[in-house]
Amino acid sequence: MKVAILDDYQGVAEQLADWSSLNNSCNIKVFTQPFENEDQAIENLNDFEALLIMRERTPITKKLIDGCPNLKFIATSGMRNLAIDMEYAKSKGIIVSGTDGNKNPTAELTWSLILGLARNLRQETENMYQGYWQTTLGVELKGKTLGIIGLGKLGCQVAKIGKAFGMEVIAWSENLKMAHAEENGALAVTKDELLEKSDFISIHYILSERSKGLIKYDDICKMKKTAFLINTSRGPIIDEDDLVKALQEEKIAGAGIDVYSIEPLPENHKLRFLPNAFLTPHIGYVTFENYSKFYSQMAEDLQAYIDGKPLRVLN
Repeated sequence: MKVAILDDYQGVAEQLADWSSLNNSCNIKVFTQPFENEDQAIENLNDFEALLIMRERTPITKKLIDGCPNLKFIATSGMRNLAIDMEYAKSKGIIVSGTDGNKNPTAELTWSLILGLARNLRQETENMYQGYWQTTLGVELKGKTLGIIGLGKLGCQVAKIGKAFGMEVIAWSENLKMAHAEENGALAVTKDELLEKSDFISIHYILSERSKGLIKYDDICKMKKTAFLINTSRGPIIDEDDLVKALQEEKIAGAGIDVYSIEPLPENHKLRFLPNAFLTPHIGYVTFENYSKFYSQMAEDLQAYIDGKPLRVLN
């Protein structure tokens, strides 16, 4: 069976799982670089029977599925992947399996970004390597207001840590219930109230057609000029052009961003050149522990499919 592991950016897939049981039944090829476009993906993958994919890095569309006539099985990290056309895969008899994943890595990175913004870590670390010393003033978290957009599992983790720092926590989502917010130490407010009152806003919302462009220029302009916006969820939730404009005009103090509309982020993207943007390359879920779970369970999924007993089927 011809198997492709896609988008292994760090080149670790073969080391983080035991693939030995598959050696007699599979010919596995690892792709460490992203494809430039869908046509290039089809050209490279057209004769593979199984794809093991990392999150939404390579969209598995109707066109790609049609371009891979031998495709029978897909394993994705996580139990949700909106970049796979699940219904079309099912109609073609392609089984899609998922994996478990750890929720804490993204919440931990969220706080790395919040703390980095509060203490100007980008500027201060860059200055240290250039020979300078103490060039900015940071702000304290205690007593500040943390606004959380999307109080699900991740949002609740972030809220709990915010309370530990002595922050006031407020939250909004379209269907947020007051009782759920109170149970997690947060006050449910309207979207406008959250934008206007928060010193730090952290997004933990599921990407959907309804949530694309949830935060636009006018929304950012409602924030305090001293406030910070953090996104470790999905890039398109914030209108990226609007974010760039707002940061250029210093409508807010800064933004901490781990996710982007196009990934990898193009080298010449305007966000890379803004001094008030603290950027990381979508590493919220990129940890040794999480990747070990992803790849080990992908190997299990593939073996189970070969054995005729598919595991963790998503479609």
